[in-house]
Amino acid sequence: MSPVPGPLVGPVPEGRDPEEYDRLRRRLLWALPTGLFVLGSRHEGRRNLMTVSWVTQVATAPKLVAASVEAGSVTGGLVSGSGRFALTMLGRADKHVVRRFVKPAADVDVDEETGRGTMSGEPVVGAPSGVPVLAAAGAWLDCAVRQRVELGSHLLFVGEVTDCGVGAPGAAEADAPGEWLRMEDTRMNYGG
Repeated sequence: MSPVPGPLVGPVPEGRDPEEYDRLRRRLLWALPTGLFVLGSRHEGRRNLMTVSWVTQVATAPKLVAASVEAGSVTGGLVSGSGRFALTMLGRADKHVVRRFVKPAADVDVDEETGRGTMSGEPVVGAPSGVPVLAAAGAWLDCAVRQRVELGSHLLFVGEVTDCGVGAPGAAEADAPGEWLRMEDTRMNYGG
């Protein structure tokens, strides 16, 4: 999924052709190594899962993870409202799953008490916070938002890892996949 091209975003260095420079800059930024994740959110009975690529650990004490999502997205509103998010980490073999969550989750059928059900046809379970995590998770992180930063087109949520595990929450611990899903494993160049 590519972001919709819009007006040229500056600055453009003096003497450079704006369109050529913009193409080069986008190509280089898209080439930055990045993972591909599914971010779960929940607030006031509504749940969503969203494919995201802009995720990284930003501190070791406390253990903080930052995730950037589009400012007007369903997920941005749910995380802002609840102060929680969960990240599903997938193995490289599960690249087909992320395509289901490039738009807000459809056909949400999740039991409010157990957190188990399906979203967009994929089985989900609840993290300890109640936020949805894919049952196919290779690993997961449950996070409490410690900071929210408005960054123009996106919101950056800095979350403290409050719980985590290998496999899905509530499942028997399993071996982590040999390699984690990365953006380069798909034809996508952006998620968020």
